[in-house]
Amino acid sequence: MNKTLRHTALFLGALLFALLARVTWIQFVDAETLAKDPNNRRNLIEAFGSPRGDIIVGGRPITGSVPVPGSDLAYKRTYVQGAMYAPITGYLSQAQGATMLEGVHRDVLSGTDPRLRAGALDALTGVRPRGGDVVTTIDPAAQKAAYEGLTGIGAKGAVVALDPRTGRVLAMASTPSYDPGAFAGRSRAEGEAFTRLGQDEDKPLSNRAIREAYPPGSTFKVLTAAAALEHGTVTDIDAASGTPAPYQLPDSTTKIGNVVPDAQCDKASMKTAMQWSCNNVFLDAALKTGVDKMRETAEKFGFNQEQFMPVRTSASVYPEQLDRPQTALTGIGQGSLTSTPLQMAMVAAGIANGGTVMKPHLVDRINGPDLSTIEKTEPRPHGRAVSERTAKKVQEMMEHTAREGTADGARIPGVVVGAKPGTAQHGADVRDERPYAWFVSYAKQGDGASPVAVAVFIDPKDMDISRSDIGGGRLGAPIAKAVMNAVLKQGA
Repeated sequence: MNKTLRHTALFLGALLFALLARVTWIQFVDAETLAKDPNNRRNLIEAFGSPRGDIIVGGRPITGSVPVPGSDLAYKRTYVQGAMYAPITGYLSQAQGATMLEGVHRDVLSGTDPRLRAGALDALTGVRPRGGDVVTTIDPAAQKAAYEGLTGIGAKGAVVALDPRTGRVLAMASTPSYDPGAFAGRSRAEGEAFTRLGQDEDKPLSNRAIREAYPPGSTFKVLTAAAALEHGTVTDIDAASGTPAPYQLPDSTTKIGNVVPDAQCDKASMKTAMQWSCNNVFLDAALKTGVDKMRETAEKFGFNQEQFMPVRTSASVYPEQLDRPQTALTGIGQGSLTSTPLQMAMVAAGIANGGTVMKPHLVDRINGPDLSTIEKTEPRPHGRAVSERTAKKVQEMMEHTAREGTADGARIPGVVVGAKPGTAQHGADVRDERPYAWFVSYAKQGDGASPVAVAVFIDPKDMDISRSDIGGGRLGAPIAKAVMNAVLKQGA
């Protein structure tokens, strides 16, 4: 072989070796990265190549799959009462991805979860089984009452209802909402619809129930009372507090009054203070309990941590390193304290459940395509927030407030209801900003157990209502009452 042919052969051999090395590298090193690349259309073709499993509420699917003629993405998602259930389902879009249960359980719904394989043959052949179903804990009647309660008054807000005994999420509504089916495909119109939703100042794509946190206002007085009783700051809820009204913040010249006449709250007992939402008593109780013990109790109820149900929630915050005036302000749910509606529902549920807070969960079970259960959610305690004795005392105050105080709008004939309304100032200038309206409540059965606790949050910024009419008792109580009634009737 002459020199030229030898060099040519060596060069071609080097090229062949480089090609084989590159193919091997791609196949064994870069394969996973390339497979997960969002620009890899094979992933989309596979994901939307067949009908998916469904998300189930009350025994019925609230999702579906329909063929897409003329597209290599053969199916797209459909939704039943999409706007009402969007905070639960989230969306599954050929162009925008997936959120909430659609995202968390995408492998189950698409059929790629290995638990769905019928046997060894499926595993060997690589045949993808039909998708499984995600069965939620949602009570359809409670969800309807929550959603229609908010939309009926044209409110931006959220409602969360829990079963205090188990942590089951019975309702989770957020308004304004959106229809996930409006952008489930890849058409230009669907893309424009999603863009409009993302640019909307009212943030319809945001789940206010679990992803937005706000100052909880006077509903936090429930937790303040629990902390003060648990740590011995208050020992008798009927004894005069000795706390003057208006209340001067420590180390400050600022005096804080009350919505009711100050004389009605002057030196009031904690029970009376809960009844009329007297700021002075709760400001002083938080200050005397102290920042560390207040934070400790708040964290036992779930503050300062995310929840996974299995959808991730934002953490509610009881801050660290507060000075004395700031500590006092947390007693009335103000200052730098923030809470999601879910968190305040957990507070009400923990009190109703004798001081034990249960982990909230949104999924009851996961079914295979043959309807067999492949995963079941068992109720688990988040932990004991306060003693049963403390919880009973707070219940006594909340029930008194519902019978004869500012929460009487939530009363249900023949049912024991405990409740606490609240308003929360916010913004740089509270004189210009309309306060948020809150309401928390629970209802008891004849045996004393509570099957439902509710938190209602309303942002009345754009509502046609005077500032003087903004209050948790006026706006939130009717919604909470409707949700509790819906649950109680289902359990009757």
